[in-house]
Amino acid sequence: MNIAQKNQEIIKPFLTAMYDFDELAVRSFIEKTFSIDVKIHICHPFGDVLKSEFYNNCYAPLVEAIPDIERRDTILVSGQTAGNKYWVGCCGSYVGTFVSPFLDIPPTGHLVHMRFHEFYCFVDDKIVEVQSIWDIPELMMQAGAWPMSPSLGRELFIPGPASQDGLISVNRTLNQSANSLDVVIGMLTNLSRHPSEGGPEIMQSEKYWHPSFNWYGPAGIGSMRGLEGFRNWHQIPFLNALPDRKGGTTGDLTCDFFGDGPYVVATGWPNMQMTVTGDGWLGIAPSGQEITMRSLDFWRVEGDLIRENWVLVDLLDVYYQLGVDVFARLREFNKARVPVNVSYPIGASK
Repeated sequence: MNIAQKNQEIIKPFLTAMYDFDELAVRSFIEKTFSIDVKIHICHPFGDVLKSEFYNNCYAPLVEAIPDIERRDTILVSGQTAGNKYWVGCCGSYVGTFVSPFLDIPPTGHLVHMRFHEFYCFVDDKIVEVQSIWDIPELMMQAGAWPMSPSLGRELFIPGPASQDGLISVNRTLNQSANSLDVVIGMLTNLSRHPSEGGPEIMQSEKYWHPSFNWYGPAGIGSMRGLEGFRNWHQIPFLNALPDRKGGTTGDLTCDFFGDGPYVVATGWPNMQMTVTGDGWLGIAPSGQEITMRSLDFWRVEGDLIRENWVLVDLLDVYYQLGVDVFARLREFNKARVPVNVSYPIGASK
């Protein structure tokens, strides 16, 4: 068993403990496996937290809001980056019954889902860094409490890989990993050439993307299918507002890539930089302001073409950098709703 495979085995009990959520097991894993000086980066509004704060600040409020919370991983990958870092990447959703407010999001009393992309960096069997985005806007939308502009794409419960192999690593080979990584790096390199070096044709999109690919974006952007869907509902608005964006294979920020069989991941905190111009983005007026972006991505390659792409962006942090407090807007937007807990189990008397 190589180091990457070993790291994946180390983290599996942590993930399993959150299926039927076991608080003691989760706390024990954090205490034993996270290094003393671990760097924990969590999406806005959590920010950077200490090891001693991690459970109480992040997981405890989530479990209180969704007491029957269940973690469902759909992709689990591990590998070594060009900079000799070893990462484990996890993609999936937290699901359960939403009965108490979470970050002032009013409860629904119904099943909800909140997608996660979580990355864990290992050194000598210890986790030394965490980068995690929870799709909190997705939860706001299900509660009817999203106070920002609607998504151009479609909002839905994001499926796992069509190949049904996101959690099966036995057949992943080094050659396949290298080929998948080459495809994604090639795509990103050409993508970054537009518009500074030429028109849309310079991106050579048809060379890298399967005609029927699915792009699963974060809530607030939405999901879409095929090149036309991707261009219409994400790429064109994104490039119009952020034409000087740099990230992935360009710019000064660090972005770590690795391949694991048909899967490729990118992680960085932050890993993109750009200036908001044109007509603005996501319903926010242009400010000419430079911002950074945190994006945690998974791609699945079939043959030599990208068939699926799971993308989470810390959109709440983007709004925050632009001077927009989404949570303040949420409280104003939902001022007339009574912020009470829903009886649980549903239908039980208080």
